[in-house]
Order: sequence, then C-alpha cells, then structure tokens
Amino acid sequence: MNNNDNRPAAIVLVILMLVLPGSLIAREKRGATIVVTFKDGHFAEGELITVKPDSLLLFAEKDETVALAEVRSIRVVRKSLALVGGLCGLAAGIAATALFASNEDYGPFDSSASLLMGASFVPSGVGLGAGAGALTGKDKVFRLEGMSESGFRTALIYLRKKARIQKVR
Repeated sequence: MNNNDNRPAAIVLVILMLVLPGSLIAREKRGATIVVTFKDGHFAEGELITVKPDSLLLFAEKDETVALAEVRSIRVVRKSLALVGGLCGLAAGIAATALFASNEDYGPFDSSASLLMGASFVPSGVGLGAGAGALTGKDKVFRLEGMSESGFRTALIYLRKKARIQKVR
C-alpha cells in the first residue's frame, strides 16, 4: 500500500478537524437569559436553569429561586438577527441588480444606466432584511398578572423549552 492511497482520506480528516471542533465539544446547553420583574418593582436577571410548577430557578451570581406568585412579567432576551437579515437582504439586492442589469427588455437604457437603476435594489434589500431580522430577534415578554390559566401554562411550557434543565420532577 503506497502513501498516495491515504492522501484523500487524510485531507478529508484535516478539513473535518478544522471545520467541526466546536460541534464536537461536549458541553451543556445554556438556558435563555431572562429578566424577571417582580410586583414590588425590582427585577432579577440571569440564566434560566429550570422551570418548576410554582417557581423558576435562575443563575446570575448565585442560584436564585423565584416564586411565580411574586412575578409581574418575564422577558426572554433574544439575540438580534438584524445583521443576518441585512446580509440576506444585501445578497437579494445584488441578485436583483444583476437580473435587472442583464435584462434587455427595459427600454432604451444602456448597461451602465440599467446597472445604476438596478443598484437601487441593494439599499432597500438591506433595509428590509435588517428590519425583518430585528423583528425576528425581538424579546418575548410574558405578563403574568391577569393572565388566564391556559396562557400561564403555555408560558411555562415555552419557558421550560428555553431552560438549561427541561425535565424536573
């Protein structure tokens, strides 16, 4: 067996080692960052560890148990997707510009005029994409005061999915 037979396999392994190391790390799932506003006005912020039927367990500097009876609202902090949306809008605007500039059915414009007219798609694509991304990453707020029993259960189910430990007995 000569060395040339092993070369493709070695190249594939090197590429996989460079591309996949982050996904191969065995680490725990992190809970969502939440901000809890209490009925007396103060608030607590931290990582959601688990959701119990009548309380939440948060971790900030230390573990803190929050009784749901004392909570006015819970805000789940989400990461903004404005940059990702803006980049997708940029790609769509560039593609629309290329299509517009390459089409000869738009009248007596030469290619540079068509390119300049088509370039108007880029800023609108970036703006629409960034706006859609920002709306997608908007924080989710649950107002527990005055919430119906079914709404309360739905909120707890959503929060349980966002917790580090989802199944608590």
